[in-house]
Amino acid sequence: MFTQEKYLKALNFAAKVHGEQKTPNGLPYLTHLCCVAMEIIHACEESKLEQKKSDIAIAVALLHDTTEDTNTTYDELYSEFGAEIAEGVDALTKDKTLPSKKEQMQDSINRLLMQPYEIQMVKLADRITNLQRPPEHWDGLKILNYHKEAKFIHSCLKNSNLYLSKRLEEKIGNYIVYIK
Repeated sequence: MFTQEKYLKALNFAAKVHGEQKTPNGLPYLTHLCCVAMEIIHACEESKLEQKKSDIAIAVALLHDTTEDTNTTYDELYSEFGAEIAEGVDALTKDKTLPSKKEQMQDSINRLLMQPYEIQMVKLADRITNLQRPPEHWDGLKILNYHKEAKFIHSCLKNSNLYLSKRLEEKIGNYIVYIK
């Protein structure tokens, strides 16, 4: 299904570069990355994705926030993991030079749509993982916008993996309880 050594290499790299970073709930950031990878592993099993594609999807899941949230560069990822994984992480990385969050999301989706399905799957898994109880400091508008953004992601990437598409659709439906 997937190669444990490749999983450990990506996991160890992510643990090192994310260091002491925490989730909004105060957990080690590695928790988030492992949850996204777990969604991907299960989707790969459910979809009977071939090993090479599974390895890429799982590695990208573990590394998806490295260039966005750490000092890791594209070149470092390319050197350590190769072009497919570096390109995948790059497509999942928001371009902070764009003026609005909406433009950043649209740009990321456009780049993801040019990637293979196994990369697109990571965005679905990431949003599935993030659609939990919102942080206490979020106001109603931020929660509403996050819900809308999840629906947008789903509409654009739902064909990348049927299992994850259904999971995200369910999470979007459940998230409505947080909208005031």
